[in-house]
Amino acid sequence: MSAPERIVRLKTVLDRTGLSRSTIYRKIAEGTFPRQEKISVHGAGWHESAIDRWIANPAAYRADNDDDAGTSHA
Repeated sequence: MSAPERIVRLKTVLDRTGLSRSTIYRKIAEGTFPRQEKISVHGAGWHESAIDRWIANPAAYRADNDDDAGTSHA
């Protein structure tokens, strides 16, 4: 049995990527950074695996290729 997907919050994403908050949200809008997942009424976070994929190759990352949600945006 695999471990459940870990959700990381903004502070962790900022620390791990070295990006500023405004840059992260700009890249999300451009589709070049993983989208947040809503985890509560006032909270959101990122799948750690998506952040790891972005860190491994930020220039090639495209959110529409990220299959975390299991849906296609055709």
